[in-house]
Amino acid sequence: MLTKRIIACLDVDAGRVVKGTQFLDLRDAGDPAALAAAHSKAGADEVVLLDITATHEKRATLLETVRRTARELFVPFTVGGGIRTLDDASAIFDAGADKISINSGAIADAYLITCIAQRFGSQAVIVAIDAKRNAADSKADSDAGFQAFVCGGRVATGKDAIAWAKEAEARGAGEILLTSMDRDGTGVGFDCDLTRSIAQAVRIPVIASGGAGGAEHFVQVFREGAADAALAASIFHFGLSSISELKRHLQVAGIPVRFPC
Repeated sequence: MLTKRIIACLDVDAGRVVKGTQFLDLRDAGDPAALAAAHSKAGADEVVLLDITATHEKRATLLETVRRTARELFVPFTVGGGIRTLDDASAIFDAGADKISINSGAIADAYLITCIAQRFGSQAVIVAIDAKRNAADSKADSDAGFQAFVCGGRVATGKDAIAWAKEAEARGAGEILLTSMDRDGTGVGFDCDLTRSIAQAVRIPVIASGGAGGAEHFVQVFREGAADAALAASIFHFGLSSISELKRHLQVAGIPVRFPC
């Protein structure tokens, strides 16, 4: 049985890690390089750095921040935010990333997924989907009614999140990073219905994101949401849970995880 991955996320704004609730009310969480090193040492299987304002501000990813962070890591490192072209992706890889995450750029030009996958391999291309329940389904436990958003959750695309995940896979994506905008930063648990809907629709790994508040939420998203990996930020940044403790809890619950050597 494949082990489940625990991924620490660094949402970066102006070179600092920040965290908010439902993509709003951001607060400072620290230096990205220092936090990346701490999360790696604590047992994170991977680290993701998302430059969350790059697309909205129509600028490139902060490459020096990427370089500083990459130098601290010995686990797979993914970078996203502001990647619109193959050259943008190349610059991120040159700065030390192992994978790139694309969202707005892929929505604007789905062929970008294919271009990057052909150059660097599908394993290096993650398509991020920020999904929100449609208003009519906001309180339902339905598997339908999720819309994809871009520009840091500011702009609705009109695209069905499940259909978009299927297209992203067909275009060459190697993984889906799925964030529930409704759950982001709330600490009430992952949206297992959303995660399961995407996981059952594609054959590539799905990373669940948005809503982690405790170890049991990870158990739920692996069991009920069929996630291959789970990503969190706040509970690691602000000391609400350690990754090593989380992995011990998962192991006891029968969820296969990898411990550092």
